[in-house]
Amino acid sequence: MVEDTEVHPTSIRGRPKSGRHWKDPKERFTKVKKSIKTNTNTLKKAMALKNELKRIKELSNQIKLERAQENEMKRQRREENAKRRLENERKSEVVQIIKNPAKIKKMRKKQLRQIEKRDTSQM
Repeated sequence: MVEDTEVHPTSIRGRPKSGRHWKDPKERFTKVKKSIKTNTNTLKKAMALKNELKRIKELSNQIKLERAQENEMKRQRREENAKRRLENERKSEVVQIIKNPAKIKKMRKKQLRQIEKRDTSQM
């Protein structure tokens, strides 16, 4: 019997649900910032770390913008596809115009559910 109680040495979060103890937890930008701030001793180091933080922030903002643009493009594509699909459905429909509205009163419920109103000026 193999014991699966081994946990990553730096992790204090406990054993992950997936059981993949060899994976490191991801660090967030805020944690990186805190760890860098504690090590500032000299002015040169402080300036270098400040520049590094600025670069990290710019990089993260750039990544966020790229993701937002990608999501926007996907959303637009989905909308265009839905619109195209609806147009194609409408084109392929078999239409029968009811000229005598008295027929509607004679129809069964099932037939009434299938009736849809359309603008006949476009046909």
